[in-house]
Amino acid sequence: MYPVFFIHPYKDGNMKHGFDNEKYLNIQSEHIKERIAQFGNKLYLEFGGKLFDDYHASRVLPGFEPDSKLKMLMQLRDQAEIVIVISAKDIEKNKVRGDLGITYDVDVLRLREAFMSRGLYVGSVTITQYSGQPSAQAFRERLERLGINCYYLYLIPGYPTDVKKICSDEGFGRNEYIETSRPLVVITAPGPGSGKMATCLSQLYQENKRGIKAGYAKFETFPIWSIPLKHPVNVAYEAATADLNDVNMIDPFHLEAYGKTAINYNRDIEIFPVLNAIFEGIYGENPYKSPTDMGVNMAGFCICDDDVCCQASKDEIIRRYFAALCNFAEGKCSQREVEQNALLMKQMKITTDDRRTTIAARQRAEEEGTPAAAIELADGTILTAHSSELLGACAALILNATKHLAGIDHSIKLISQQVIEPIQNTKTKMLHGKNPRLHTDEVLVALSILSLTDSNCRQALDKLPLLEGCQVHTTVMLGEVDRKIFKKLGIGLTCDPTPKR
Repeated sequence: MYPVFFIHPYKDGNMKHGFDNEKYLNIQSEHIKERIAQFGNKLYLEFGGKLFDDYHASRVLPGFEPDSKLKMLMQLRDQAEIVIVISAKDIEKNKVRGDLGITYDVDVLRLREAFMSRGLYVGSVTITQYSGQPSAQAFRERLERLGINCYYLYLIPGYPTDVKKICSDEGFGRNEYIETSRPLVVITAPGPGSGKMATCLSQLYQENKRGIKAGYAKFETFPIWSIPLKHPVNVAYEAATADLNDVNMIDPFHLEAYGKTAINYNRDIEIFPVLNAIFEGIYGENPYKSPTDMGVNMAGFCICDDDVCCQASKDEIIRRYFAALCNFAEGKCSQREVEQNALLMKQMKITTDDRRTTIAARQRAEEEGTPAAAIELADGTILTAHSSELLGACAALILNATKHLAGIDHSIKLISQQVIEPIQNTKTKMLHGKNPRLHTDEVLVALSILSLTDSNCRQALDKLPLLEGCQVHTTVMLGEVDRKIFKKLGIGLTCDPTPKR
């Protein structure tokens, strides 16, 4: 039978924003302008995290738009140029971005095109940690054939601890000088470990040799330095970086210098004495008294409803725990990562039962004896669905949710059995698939075709955008196709670490 509606008997009001995005765009851009002026109108800004599609920030700070950092940068586009950094080591080993499934060198070209399409100026590409790798040479030649300026930064033995060598003609002085023409130079990269900070420091050394005053600053959204150490937003960052073993800490250098508490993370705090020595090697003194001083992040001052952000962050911690469980089941992460996320949940006094869709999905699965899924809509309504001979639980759930939002009676079948069965025959008999049930993408294609002649299908399809920001839990791990559909719809997904049947 076609899976039916199940409406959970509790609601929780409409989704609320806890973050003032407009305020953020304004005060963040102004703060960066102030930092540019502080260093004689030349600032190298290391951009951490994602410039595009920062969904973690939008999940823990409801109201933060995924492309907010890009929008902020566009307010400075007349003053800014971008340098994209990639490590020769990453080129050599064909390192792949896990979220996009493309290699870092391909992503450099994708990023460049994405920036330029938005009217931002990309001045060059820099290859760091270069030591004669043939693949890095080939990549530079490819860039130059495309008319893209490219520079080498050489591998420095003893980096970052051998400060005397680093701050000499055999260290930073050996690197190619990156020609820049604007006051703000944004250093970004396809991923971590690309050499963004080393690029900034090398340029400071090179500029200083040329008698040009220039400064350095770091822009990372998390952890947020101006809110408490154990604030759920900061704890959610630890959950997001459990694979890196990052730990939030009170910045001891900031506390000593100013008598004020500020939050940073272990790697920046551990490296600060070395950075301090490098700054002194370049300038004779360090303009910063703490790693927090180096940052320019103003996100903490734009939280307008702390309760909303706290709840969203707790939800994110649970989501990260489920993700770790599934990754561990598939051999993609260690037991330590699972335990780290479990510990963070304990610190926040939350369990998986605090995610309402988890309870609803598991109850439906127990009742039906088959995999099930649940979605929480913006108004708090929870709908569930289970797998049938025709549809997978997630495909049925999307149909149920769009019918509910369109006000269509749950007894009406948007896609009839007569339409579904030929698709199943093609999947199993023609394409030799083992699972005849329709997946989410197949249901959406069928719904789109039927919408040409069926007003109910058209109304349901029109409601798809309202699923953005909703939460879903499934009682089995999903395949890549279903995961991508939920991601494209902007739905927060968690799964029990049970293989799909």
